[in-house]
Amino acid sequence: MKAKTDTQLPRSDEQPLRILLVHEPFERNALLKHALLEVGYLIVAQVSSSADLPGLVNDLKPDVIILESEYSTLVTLEKLYTISREQPCPVVIFTHDSDSEKIRSAMRAGVSAYVVDGLNSERLRPIIEVAIARFNEYQAMRLELEKAESQLAGRRDIDRAKGILMKQRGWSEDESYQALRKMAMDKGVRLAEISRQVVAIADLLT
Repeated sequence: MKAKTDTQLPRSDEQPLRILLVHEPFERNALLKHALLEVGYLIVAQVSSSADLPGLVNDLKPDVIILESEYSTLVTLEKLYTISREQPCPVVIFTHDSDSEKIRSAMRAGVSAYVVDGLNSERLRPIIEVAIARFNEYQAMRLELEKAESQLAGRRDIDRAKGILMKQRGWSEDESYQALRKMAMDKGVRLAEISRQVVAIADLLT
């Protein structure tokens, strides 16, 4: 289904939040659409849940995805999981489906807020702001974890490379480390990267 775009700009001097509105059917979404515009958000597109959501996120780069549906379908959650993995952004779901397993599935799919008690226009902005804050906090934690894992992997590669040089060249641990450091500086790469190269070459020759 072709996305419906909305050209009405919200009444705000600041850059408005750009919303990708997902719902089914369109006719039932008038209240939510009106509430979003009243709050001051910009609806960049409104589509049904059958649309190519990952593709739309890639093309439109929305700040937030808002989904309103009677029930959370597995297909929709799979699309949200793809978005969370490849191009994450905050997701808010308004639904009447209070099934606990579906709520857990939604959280695993990257949903930042799952609202089951209906839409209240006065609560709309706080819900979205909390969802954005929760999303940002999760992304920061994920980046820290990835950084820690990368540093750990880098230390392992350095230790392996040092061991290889110590065995092949008869160098001390410090001599091996200094040699790796010099190679990294000469090539303009990080120590962990040159260590991975040394390990890879050694693995090829064994």
